[in-house]
Amino acid sequence: MAQEDTDPVARTGSGEVRGRRQGPVAVWRGIPYAADAGGANRFRLPQPPEPWDGVRDCAEFGEVAPQSAGFVPVDSGLRMGEDCLWVNVWAPVEPADDPRPVMVWIHGGAFCLGTAAQAIYDGKRMAETGGVVVVGVNYRLGALGFLDLSSLGPEFVPNLGLHDQLAALEWVRDNIAAFGGDPDNVTVFGESSGAGCVTALLTSPRAAGLFHRAIAQSPPATTVFGPGYAATVAKRYLEILELAPERGAELLDMPIERLITGAGILLDEVPTREPGRLAAAPVVDGDVLPSYPSERFQEGLSHHVPLIIGTNKDEASLFRVFRSPIMPVTPDAVNAMLRGVAAEHPGMSPERIAEIASAYGDLSTPRGAMSMSTDAAFRMPAHWVANAHSRHSPTWMYRFDHATPMLKAARVGAGHATELPYVFGNFGSFDYDPTFWLGGRKAAQDISGRTMRRWTAFAGYGVPAALDGSKHWPPYTEDKRTTLVIDAVDRVVDDPDRDRNSVWGDQAVGFY
Repeated sequence: MAQEDTDPVARTGSGEVRGRRQGPVAVWRGIPYAADAGGANRFRLPQPPEPWDGVRDCAEFGEVAPQSAGFVPVDSGLRMGEDCLWVNVWAPVEPADDPRPVMVWIHGGAFCLGTAAQAIYDGKRMAETGGVVVVGVNYRLGALGFLDLSSLGPEFVPNLGLHDQLAALEWVRDNIAAFGGDPDNVTVFGESSGAGCVTALLTSPRAAGLFHRAIAQSPPATTVFGPGYAATVAKRYLEILELAPERGAELLDMPIERLITGAGILLDEVPTREPGRLAAAPVVDGDVLPSYPSERFQEGLSHHVPLIIGTNKDEASLFRVFRSPIMPVTPDAVNAMLRGVAAEHPGMSPERIAEIASAYGDLSTPRGAMSMSTDAAFRMPAHWVANAHSRHSPTWMYRFDHATPMLKAARVGAGHATELPYVFGNFGSFDYDPTFWLGGRKAAQDISGRTMRRWTAFAGYGVPAALDGSKHWPPYTEDKRTTLVIDAVDRVVDDPDRDRNSVWGDQAVGFY
């Protein structure tokens, strides 16, 4: 039979799409959920995709969102361009009696890097292991997606990256049944800035009803800016591009290469000058985000859906290895971050800042500095979210502690993003994997199997059930802070970081 006679075809609202069969799973790559975001659509809300006649071949990834080179690995064979609003879909081929749970992935990358085309995010193993439909979302980044330029004129819309994600979730609602998925059982999950988008969407009225469960892996949940700070960054962006404020409209048709070069300078400059801050992030716009998500969580206004949230034990180590300015890891940078926190929160006295710092021993050492940075950026924001969300909805907290012998030897440990191959089960697909140079593959595969089963059980039933007999994972409550510590042998521990949790307290501290 001809190849096109055996490959799966699904009908979407814009036309039919042909995928490829990979054993028990079918994959469609680069399905547009919105129109090309270049040309007249630059800095506009996502527009409906152009319909097509016939069957559109979806064997290749679409264009990667324009971005500067960074420490996020992007395959050199991928094309970069503004036609970047597309999804990938992995679905089991075997027909099911009932529609399958859907898991929608939002990739990370500090709001300015990465793509749904990265090999680590291949959803085949998750779809096969859990019998779920996996959707990977590509969206606008950096200057095009998370730099709020609305102070420059009405042509510019804030939070375009979040608007793209909302459009993708609407596409899932309207089309996923054609791939065997259940539009009434959607789990949105993400890591790092992708998890920050998840926690933001959990508080967005616009997202109501578009997903029914959420997983946030290492969310920078308090990295959301106000319009005042965003306007300051927009002004600096124009200065870098050598444009006067009244010439902001020239960004609409400026060559994309110049836009991205300028953004790269800005995105490095801001965290270098102000450790702990980013240049691009979600902003309070009165629409998608009516107020700071941290405040809406505290007010009980997050969507009433089950949530898994957690962090990795050694988040900051990866930023030290890559010498990235995105996260402060040196003693000087961490102390500068603390001074910035004090300036942002007038109610925090110097004595209060000193009390928090004292919980980390000697902040003049790399170990103390990285522990502080891990907690300020990821671990405490996750706890503040969990504390508030658990008051009205089932919530589970984890801490990912596992590291291969090689990662331990390299002093990375359970660094930022090291849980990703365990969640997607994809490290086994690389024979030449440096993280296993000193062994540890079997233990890693066992942990990956447990993690995938928990994540997909949660997507199916709203509970991360230990169906395979592994450690039961009780829900998180504000008083006990019960946490699943994921390692070669999983453990359930009440408040494993009690001392540091108590010194920070319950007031969310962020960068506004």
